[in-house]
Amino acid sequence: MSLLNNKIAVITGGNSGIGYSTAKKFKAEGANVIIIGRSTEKVNLAAQELGIKGITADVSELSAIDNAVNQIESEFGKIDILFVNAGVFSPVPVGQISEKTFDNLMDINFKGAVFTIEKFLPIINKGGNIINLSSINAYTGMPNTAVYSASKAALNAYTRTAATELAPAKIRINVVNPGPIATPIFGKTGMSEEQLKSLGDMMQNRIPLKRYGQPEEIAEMVTFLASDKASFITGAEYNVDGGTNINPLLLA
Repeated sequence: MSLLNNKIAVITGGNSGIGYSTAKKFKAEGANVIIIGRSTEKVNLAAQELGIKGITADVSELSAIDNAVNQIESEFGKIDILFVNAGVFSPVPVGQISEKTFDNLMDINFKGAVFTIEKFLPIINKGGNIINLSSINAYTGMPNTAVYSASKAALNAYTRTAATELAPAKIRINVVNPGPIATPIFGKTGMSEEQLKSLGDMMQNRIPLKRYGQPEEIAEMVTFLASDKASFITGAEYNVDGGTNINPLLLA
């Protein structure tokens, strides 16, 4: 029996990486999937490849989220699953943090996540659930990630409180904290190939399993949390990181 049979699922940042893999997995488990992303071209291509619905919206703009919610409600009615996956990664050392970098990270990773939930809540069915994609950077203290880490730590704190408040409505909300995953997010940072290789080598050396995770491995955890098999789980955090978070901190 399919884990998500006849469920309506929405995934932000669903056109690539973890979002794309999760959309594929959700559909395979019987869900009716809608992906949301900033690039019309990329969203349409991903939706066509997966055979699902795609909507263009920038989660840092509240009016864009409103439009997406209205469109989904009009076409699908209420939803059962909301995977808040959209996020950006911009490494910058303390002492060189610009207001633009700070605002971009917080607007998408934290504000965008919070208001995605706020806007979708009225159309989430009783018994539905929300999964937030965070990061083990909320805890690790990795160099050059102070603001990124803060945005994820804020999301995790929000989730814990939201779980208590949403429980009377029978809506579960949980967090997945990936470790280093082989996705396109690092290639969008503007870093040079040399910098990306140095960062990649440093991160891989720190992973006890000595390899990057795959988006499909995060999708498996998200799918479990979205299913009735996780019906007694809310306010929880799951590290899917190859053991990274238990390894000693590396400063170089």
